[in-house]
Amino acid sequence: MYEHLTILGVFIFLYSISSKGLESTPINGAVLFTIVGVALGPLGMNLLNFEIEAEGIATLAELTLALVLFTDAANANLGVLKKSFHIPQRLLLIGLPLTIVIGFGMGVLVFGGLTMIEIAILATILAPTDAALGKAVVTSESVPDNIREGLNVESGLNDGICVPILFVFLALAVESNAGGSASILALKLVSQQIGIGIAVGGCVTIVGAWLLGRFYDRGWVSETWIQLPVVTLAVVCFAVAQFLGGSGFIAAFVGGLLFGGVVKRHKHTLLLAAEGTGDTLALLTWVIFGSAAVGQAVTHFSWKIILYALLSLTVARMLPVFLVLSGMNLRTDEKLFMGWFGPRGLASIVFAVIVLDAHLPGGDIIVTTVVCTIILSIIGHGLSANPLVAALAARNKRLMEKR
Repeated sequence: MYEHLTILGVFIFLYSISSKGLESTPINGAVLFTIVGVALGPLGMNLLNFEIEAEGIATLAELTLALVLFTDAANANLGVLKKSFHIPQRLLLIGLPLTIVIGFGMGVLVFGGLTMIEIAILATILAPTDAALGKAVVTSESVPDNIREGLNVESGLNDGICVPILFVFLALAVESNAGGSASILALKLVSQQIGIGIAVGGCVTIVGAWLLGRFYDRGWVSETWIQLPVVTLAVVCFAVAQFLGGSGFIAAFVGGLLFGGVVKRHKHTLLLAAEGTGDTLALLTWVIFGSAAVGQAVTHFSWKIILYALLSLTVARMLPVFLVLSGMNLRTDEKLFMGWFGPRGLASIVFAVIVLDAHLPGGDIIVTTVVCTIILSIIGHGLSANPLVAALAARNKRLMEKR
């Protein structure tokens, strides 16, 4: 344990003092973290040894995702979002289901050894996107506001929406193996996950943000403790919703949106420390992913798994986005840009761990395919983020000059 703590501590220290310089290079963020995890794991120097099934790793990934969802939502520009909400609305209400359907169809063609429900589970796991893997896209002012906020909101909500869908398919898979029927249970589960998640996120955040604002205005929040209120608020939203049977991820994102709207004057100061905590947890998650998941899964990759992973990142994502954004005053290159930046990340890792715990007959194939897709996404989206943002900005500049 102490050896692991030493290695992780040294890496976090070195990255933190050089992060600004690394952010301008293609090798940054999740790309670098995963590479380090692989290099230090069983495939490399064998200094880090983790089991992806371990409960602690699953908890770390869940809390990381919840905190990232909360802070991303709180940072959303609600003024821009009100004007361009139709973009994430179409992506979520039409594009997301269409992505799952296309992913399911491709799975039927590629994987003959999986049941229909298991293929549906795989398609659902790989449907949500992770804005953190293409951070340059959602943070760069070179990207038009409507595209940036649209992708950010989509990535924040789609994993929360996929949670009840995934649990429905898991319930059907378990009951199917037992010879029973779970249709009523599945419908009940959907309403509980979404309803409780929204209610908890709203109630907890309204109370917490009101108290925080009042105490901050009175000068009762000391500098040494200012790092914690937002972090703990995000954790409470997630934990309470999970405890009550709802979606902690939906609660975290809804809570973040409300927090950003309620706490306006001091929002940047309060969120800054929480973002640092989220980045640190994400770093740990990706290093462990590189060491544990990649090390265990890479030897089981097959041409079918690689093919499905490639199709999932391209056809299953880009085609629905292109179709649903038709008639929305976006150029072809902008629609392709939004379609490409659908990276798979923390949500898919969390969902894969959930599937492992379910012990499905095709669970190993599902998890291996998810790991392969995430690896390709880390490489493809991580390396292309800065160059494609620069290319989009240059094209927009040329078009503005012609007008």
